[in-house]
This record gives sequence, structure tokens and C-alpha cells, in this order.
Amino acid sequence: MLQILMAGGWAMVPILFCSAIALAIVLERFWSLRRSSVLPPGLGAEVREWARSGKLDPQHLEALADGSPLGELLASALAVRHRSRELIKERLEDTGRHVAHRMERYLNTLGTIALIGPLLGLFGTVIGLIRMFLDVMRGGVGDPMKMAGGIGEALICTASGLVVAIPAYVLHRYFRSKVTGYCVDMEKEAIALLDDLTVGTPMVSRPRRAPAAG
Repeated sequence: MLQILMAGGWAMVPILFCSAIALAIVLERFWSLRRSSVLPPGLGAEVREWARSGKLDPQHLEALADGSPLGELLASALAVRHRSRELIKERLEDTGRHVAHRMERYLNTLGTIALIGPLLGLFGTVIGLIRMFLDVMRGGVGDPMKMAGGIGEALICTASGLVVAIPAYVLHRYFRSKVTGYCVDMEKEAIALLDDLTVGTPMVSRPRRAPAAG
């Protein structure tokens, strides 16, 4: 395998660099996006029970926010639980955008690697073909080994670029769909908590304007 990679020439360096970055991102995202880490089982029901009992303090909310993305979202609602429903909903939406952004961390980089992987392979292919033609110009077509070397370098770069790009693209889509699913589940838990916090809250009606005198 090492001999094959070395035969690809110096154009293999950026491809190998991208593969190392992609591998690091994939391992980190697999660990960070575990369901038990993002959506701890039973946390939503437990937080709603806390809200009903009213036994909440700043330290409790801080520990909840630091525990998981779902905990951070629910803690943002509990922090303004005595406000109106619209204000609590706005706080949930703002916090949800930040939480979703953090869950999508590094995915743009992974998508970029999936995009440029074939281009780097194509670049290596072009370099290999150019080298082959230059060797032919200098020594003629009498030595088939020179042509074989250039063609082999081109094919190795093309294959390496695809080997890096295809898994990166598949995993990029997988993580995107996983984050989307988590956001839907977190939205359900947030709505359930919002209903518990605002149930029985009287609606604030705006005063009517007095009719103008005729």
C-alpha cells in the first residue's frame, strides 16, 4: 500500500492530508453526536417535573445547561419561565439556533473535503499525464515503462481522490440527517416544556381604542 501511495507522486500529499482531516472529523462527530450525549433519555420528563415542583435555582439550571444540548435548550426556557409565552418561545428559538450550529460543527469542512477530493485526484491525473508526455518527448516511445509510470501515477491519484471523497460525502449526509433528527426531537421536548410552563397563564389582551367622536 505504501508503494502504491508513493507511486502516485507528490500530488498524493494533499489527498492524504484531506483524508487525515476527514478521519479526525468523522471520529469526533461520531463521539459528540451520540444520542445519549445529545438527548439523554428521560431528561425532558424530568425537567418538566422540576418545573411543576418549582424547585429550581441558578446552580441547578447551570448544571442542566452544561450537561447536554437538550439540557441547554430546556434550561434557557426555565431561565425565563416567569415571562410570557412569546418571550419563552423566542428564547427557545434563539438557543435552538446556537445548539444546532454547534451540532453541525466541522460538517462544512467534511463536505468541502468530499467536494475537492475528486478534484485533487483529477489534478494528480493531469500531472501524471503531463509527466508521461514529457518523458515521451524526451525519449520517444521506445521505452513503454516511462508511459506506464505516468499512467499509473494518474490512475492512483484518481482512485485515491475518489476513495477519500465518497466516504466523506456519505458520512457528511449521514451526520446532517442525524442533526436534523435531533433538532426535531429537541423541538418536541421544548414544546412540551413550553406548554407546561404556560398552561393556565392568562392571555394579555391589548386595550381597545375608544371610538372616535362623531
